[in-house]
Amino acid sequence: MAEFSHVNERGEASMVDVSSKDATVREARAEGYVRMESDTLQAIIDGNHHKGDVFGVARIAGIQAAKQTSLLIPLCHPLMLSKVAVDFDIDQAGSRIRVHALCKLTGQTGVEMEALTAVSVATLTLFDMCKAVDPGMVIEGIRVLEKKGGKTGHWEA
Repeated sequence: MAEFSHVNERGEASMVDVSSKDATVREARAEGYVRMESDTLQAIIDGNHHKGDVFGVARIAGIQAAKQTSLLIPLCHPLMLSKVAVDFDIDQAGSRIRVHALCKLTGQTGVEMEALTAVSVATLTLFDMCKAVDPGMVIEGIRVLEKKGGKTGHWEA
């Protein structure tokens, strides 16, 4: 098993020094789900939700969150993201929405945390916008699907 990278020789939390790493193209994809009542999902699909464009607001929230990851996660490096995309897939049979994020850059460290943060905040925004009519929604399954680039290369769930 690999050692934890965010702990120094004294066992203290430490930001990883990436200065000697080569800058490479790095990409990460993540996903998460919001399960809800079928009526709530249908109102979103039909564009009849009383708060307006639920997907538009959640998309912008996810993109903004990816850009702010280093302010939220203490040991993350601030990154110059070149691409952030947040998309939604409707699963009517499962009465849920899949949130998918892609983050990309050319740099010295990966973008998994940015993709996870984008998904997390987008799902939270969906919950926030719908909680008045459906407080029993469940956010679930947030995970990294794939990462590319860097020393470890390509990894896929």
